[in-house]
Amino acid sequence: MKLVKLIANLGYGSRKEVAWMFREGRITDADGEVLYADDKLPHERIRVDGEPLDPPPGLLLMLHKPVGYTCSRKDAGRLVYDLLPPRYRRREPALSTVGRLDRDTSGLLLLTDDGALLHRIIAPKAQVTKLYEATLAGDLKGHEGGLFASGTLLLESETTPLAPARLEVLGPRHVRLAVTEGRYHQVRRMFAATGNRVETLHRAAIGALGLDGLAPGQWRALQADEAARIFA
Repeated sequence: MKLVKLIANLGYGSRKEVAWMFREGRITDADGEVLYADDKLPHERIRVDGEPLDPPPGLLLMLHKPVGYTCSRKDAGRLVYDLLPPRYRRREPALSTVGRLDRDTSGLLLLTDDGALLHRIIAPKAQVTKLYEATLAGDLKGHEGGLFASGTLLLESETTPLAPARLEVLGPRHVRLAVTEGRYHQVRRMFAATGNRVETLHRAAIGALGLDGLAPGQWRALQADEAARIFA
């Protein structure tokens, strides 16, 4: 792939704008030598304004989503894409969230431009575990763990029972819940089915991948060994 197209596809600008960046000497190699549009060299050797080029397609990011952000490209208000460099919204192929967290839910969110990987993670047969921590409006009644583990809980307006889920009680109104599905507002609806209400909800892990110290709003790219932890 020609350097102009490569850099434009990473969101640094249109092809015309990237061509001007070459003319202005803003694109160099790792040693600071000015590059030309027809040069050929490894991705990791390219610099834009002295900074390493963003990762190539096949990117997988982990983001600590704060409360108040929406997993959308077009909704009004604050979007998770606002937490990334602006050029990440212009990448081609596009960067998409792997599933969603609602606006009032915080925690681990994955984004990728690899459609096959996205579908592999969210496919029901993959049974990737998502671990949530929740605080509840009312005290637990004691039957929730057995109900969630039974595989018989039917959510309102649905005809297929939920797959078994594992509940860990941390306090009268504080729980961890491990689920292998990703139905719409699933955790909130599960507790609503027991007559309770989720007040705060946080996704702590996907598979064996946790937030690893990321503060709310922070993100980073994942390496292949880290991505494998999703399916561990």
